[in-house]
Order: sequence, then structure tokens, then C-alpha cells
Amino acid sequence: MTRSNTTDTTRTPLAPVHIAAICGSMRGDRSYTRVALALALDSARNAGATVDLIDLSTLDLPLCSGPDDTDDNPQIVSLKARVQAAQGILLGSPEYHNSFSGVLKNALDLMGGDEFRGKVFGLLGVAGGSAGAVNTLGHLRVVVRGVGGWSLPVQISIPNVGRAFADGKMVDSGLEERIRFLGRELVRFTRLHSLVPELEHRLIEIIDEDV
Repeated sequence: MTRSNTTDTTRTPLAPVHIAAICGSMRGDRSYTRVALALALDSARNAGATVDLIDLSTLDLPLCSGPDDTDDNPQIVSLKARVQAAQGILLGSPEYHNSFSGVLKNALDLMGGDEFRGKVFGLLGVAGGSAGAVNTLGHLRVVVRGVGGWSLPVQISIPNVGRAFADGKMVDSGLEERIRFLGRELVRFTRLHSLVPELEHRLIEIIDEDV
């Protein structure tokens, strides 16, 4: 048997990935959650993804099942479209009363399977105390499972948030790198997940060829 010395340098183009981050804080530009999400999205962008930061403080969303929760509500229509366009979703929230914020819960309740089912999720939480946002992350995992999504094994809990940032920047370089790692991992696993339908289709073709 002879072997070719020719090396095939042709590579399959990477699958396009769009990541949407939903910031469950109402503090706007002063939000530590938003700063942390922006770091993760910056890393995702460097990994080849397009990104969209959805800051819930800038939206005028109605209460779920309230009188303004209608199919043609422009705020809801816009939110659904932005989330539906993403293959990977990053959820970020401050921890309030041992769980994630009400504004994030309301936004998630306004959406459903069409926006979330089968997508990959990254989770990030910030807390004022030393225990961190463990409960927030645990509750978000339950919600992600409920809407048919997949949560990454890696997650970010930022404790003592008042000391973790200074002048809008991370103080701890190690923590910043972990946040950036979350962004890269979300792109990597979202890209891998997007290959599944293609692999299934090719497998069926191979089986049909052998019949």
C-alpha cells in the first residue's frame, strides 16, 4: 500500500454562531452583571461569533399574562426575534433573595420553546455576599431545562461584587479570565451542537446507501 505525501489543507468552514446575552439587571450602565456579560461577549466575538447584548433595563416589557402581553406588542416581538436569532444564549443576573431577578424571570416567561428549545446556555450570576450566586445559577439551570435548553457545565458566580469591580472593570484578573473562558466555551459548544443535524443527515444518507 502506498501513501500519499500530499497533505489536504482544505478545512470545513466553521459553522456561524450568534450569541445573545440577556442581562437581568435594571441598573443599566452601572450594572456589574452587564459588565461581566460584556466581557464574556467580547471573548465570544474573538472566538468568531456575532453577539447581541439584550439589556432588559432598556426595554419596556409588560408583565407576563398582563393586559399588555399581546402577540403584537412591539417590545415582546423585538425581544423574541433577537433571542430566536441566536444559537447560543448567555443569561446573567444579580442574586436577589436567593434567586435570580424578577425582571429576568418575566422576560423568560414572555418567551417559550420557539426561542429556547435545543439551544446552548451559559449562566452567570453576581452577588453582594461571600456565598456568591449559587442559588441563582441553580434556579436558572432548572429554568433552562424547563424550556428544553442545554446548560454548559462551566458557570460563573461572582461573590462580593462590590469589591470585584473598580471603575467599571474587573479587579481580579483570574476571575476575568474565567468569564472570558465562559464566552469561548459557549461559542465552542454552540458550534458543536449546531453540527448535530448535519451529522444525523449524513448518517441517514450512509445508511440509505448501504440498503
